[in-house]
Amino acid sequence: MCCCIAILKNAKDLAFSIATKGTSGLKETSGDLGSCTTGVGTAGRAENRGLGIGAFSYYRRLVENQKGRIIAQIAKVAQKLGAKPDVLEEFKAAEEETQFSKAIEQIRHGIPDVLLIDGQHNPLTLLHTALSEGLHDHTDEECLEIAQSIRVVLTELADRISQALRQEDELSKAVSRLLNRKAKPTGAEPDRG
Repeated sequence: MCCCIAILKNAKDLAFSIATKGTSGLKETSGDLGSCTTGVGTAGRAENRGLGIGAFSYYRRLVENQKGRIIAQIAKVAQKLGAKPDVLEEFKAAEEETQFSKAIEQIRHGIPDVLLIDGQHNPLTLLHTALSEGLHDHTDEECLEIAQSIRVVLTELADRISQALRQEDELSKAVSRLLNRKAKPTGAEPDRG
């Protein structure tokens, strides 16, 4: 499992894990994170040490390397919420797109409302805009501020994806349980609610 998927599954623990435990904390909360664990832990450690350029660089690499997986998780939410097949095909194409900006453009109209930040901002656009800024155009302090904002947006996106998938699963299970209940024993009074 890649770090991005693990982050999405454990979004509430992400900020704490990065801030206090680095890579080992993420492993404790996320299981096997695969090859990109180092990037998340390194970004968090750089951020904790006030190394803005380092943190920015590692978050940039993380988002760029995991773009396809992030889009796949967003597609899962869209599918669970009833997105049309053509929208899901656009997500599939965006996963394979090498340019982040083109991928975002392909799926911008398919991002579920539950994932929009403040109800109106596409989180991928926010991340892309922040990450597209020239690293060398900013001071270390400015890079640190941008890196912290990237982490916050990533964490919020992960939390929203996790919550949307969890709520939909919980609802499906609840409906299934209600539909599959055994009939009341004979002779019992009907439920007049």
